[in-house]
Amino acid sequence: MGTMIQNYAKRNKLEEEEYRGDRFANWTCNTKGNNDQLSISQPQIIQGIYRQYLEEGGSDLIGTNTFSSTTIAMADYEMEDYVYELNYEGARLAREVCDEVTAKDPTKPRFVVGAIGPTNRTGSISPSVEDPSARNVTFDELVEAYFEQIVGLMDGGADILMVETIFDTLNAKAALYAIGEYLEFTGLDVPVFVSGTLVDQSGRTLSGQTGEAFYASIRHAKPMCVGLNCALGAKHMTPFVEKLANCVECFLHVYSNAGLPNAMGGYDDTPEDMANENKVFFENGWLNMVGGCCGSTPPHIKAIREMSEKFKPRKLPDVGRPKMWLSGLEDLVVEDVHNHLGMPFLNVGERCNISGSLRFKKLMMSGDYATAMDIAKKQVEDGAHVLDINVDDGMLDGLAAMQKFVKIAITEPEVSKVPFMLDASKFEIVMAGLKWCQGKPIVNSISLKVGEELFKEQATLLKKHGAAVVVMAFDEEGQAATEEEKVRICKRSYDILVNEVKFPPEDIVFDPNVLTIGTGMEEHADYGIDFIKATKRIKEICPYVKVSGGISNLSFGFRGVMKIRESIHSVFLQHCILESGMDVGIVNAHEMIAYEDLEEDMKQLCENLVFNKIPEATDDMLERTGYERACIDAKKKGLPPPRKPRGRLPQMP
Repeated sequence: MGTMIQNYAKRNKLEEEEYRGDRFANWTCNTKGNNDQLSISQPQIIQGIYRQYLEEGGSDLIGTNTFSSTTIAMADYEMEDYVYELNYEGARLAREVCDEVTAKDPTKPRFVVGAIGPTNRTGSISPSVEDPSARNVTFDELVEAYFEQIVGLMDGGADILMVETIFDTLNAKAALYAIGEYLEFTGLDVPVFVSGTLVDQSGRTLSGQTGEAFYASIRHAKPMCVGLNCALGAKHMTPFVEKLANCVECFLHVYSNAGLPNAMGGYDDTPEDMANENKVFFENGWLNMVGGCCGSTPPHIKAIREMSEKFKPRKLPDVGRPKMWLSGLEDLVVEDVHNHLGMPFLNVGERCNISGSLRFKKLMMSGDYATAMDIAKKQVEDGAHVLDINVDDGMLDGLAAMQKFVKIAITEPEVSKVPFMLDASKFEIVMAGLKWCQGKPIVNSISLKVGEELFKEQATLLKKHGAAVVVMAFDEEGQAATEEEKVRICKRSYDILVNEVKFPPEDIVFDPNVLTIGTGMEEHADYGIDFIKATKRIKEICPYVKVSGGISNLSFGFRGVMKIRESIHSVFLQHCILESGMDVGIVNAHEMIAYEDLEEDMKQLCENLVFNKIPEATDDMLERTGYERACIDAKKKGLPPPRKPRGRLPQMP
């Protein structure tokens, strides 16, 4: 629309007076440049442009003149109160022309695409160089603005809603959330298109996401069509379109610019140039829909359409096994992950957790977020695939701390390249963090201990936001400790989530409670083996779910001697991952020990303890812990190590 309005202005007078028209003749600020306003003040110009694209260009779909028609963007012109009318009129004018052209040839229906732009504010990027946690808009403000726009577009006659020119995926998630709320409220089912913008040859959005991460972040909204538009010409988009064509599960589109802008801000590609540059997409069968963005006129669209008619559209990929597809700045398919030890296991870094790191706790209490980011970076460097963030403490404002940490972390590429696990005991805290995540995170956690109704409410809200979820093995009676209780509660939770909430089973992570062994209490001795057995059964009766746990809980009784703790963890994970199918764990990746690197006597001690093989397992491990602690003390003092315990002789048959 912008190109055609500029072209109209070259041939006709289109100054401040024309932008205002009779309706806004006495407006208190300048409005020239507010193209969306022309739907009210100069409707004949807008309808004429629509008609040109339909009749001369042969377009099947036309986008409405509503790219900036939100209260947020219209604040620049003091026209917030006219947002509904701008969208209604923009869609109505398009509806009238589409119906008129369709009536001439009913075999080729024309459709109105309600254009929803990104606004002129961003939820993921700070407007302040000094304060990375600053933002000039919130998720809820974006949702409210988009909802009003959507109502106007739909009332005006839009057939399709398109969230387009996405430079910040958080803004797009807010728009998609608003669309979801509108469709739920009205009972309508309207096709949704989503179009991202990769700003340069790095293949990333302005907020830093790759094309694949962008798609992983919004696929929960079940768009009919996803693709790229603006910023680049077709030939510059080629490698990024190919990547999307290999992963997008729905239809795929491109509407590029007519090349890159010249020194005057114009576009030099002719219709033939643009058609030829799009040809590679058609030859490779990458696209289902094609069009033009900045610099493209009806002749450009006509040339592209004629070129595309010679080729078959992209075949939709076959439906495969459901997968948990997370994202930060980069995407992550959990089922494809192997950790730094070669195990099929997702490492969730535990050190940005107040209860898991005393240093992190002190930094958060003192408000030293910059140094806390160094801990986060180190976790990723050491092999964390996902970053756990927990700021639960009675002396800290958890709501404010979670939001500030996430907002700063989002601006740190070495941190935010991985997905986040938002971890809190209070649901409102994880929700506050979730609204600042442009990617697809995991929320930790919900459970049936709050009762079925609230459990379903919380799960429904997380589903709308597209988050994966950790479900703890708790119910109204308390925490599951035995194998049978773990399995029972997880199966009950699964049935409610999948059958009633319609939560994607692949986005469910069960935590059946890793509890402490080696305490000397007989009732705790089977906690390790009960978890391992329960994991196997849960994976068998709850298809596609993941199983996780806080691994450090297992060895809490041996705190202070990391070698002992990590050896116990190594044996536990070896069996739980390879034999029972455990997928995820909250760990300190830097300290993890490979099973094959364990000393044989240490391995036997750990096997006895984890599997409760002998009554003396805890005593034997305590003796070994004393020896390892003595070795640490001797090393500090520069003394030779003490004599190693002989260990227990094997029983003869």
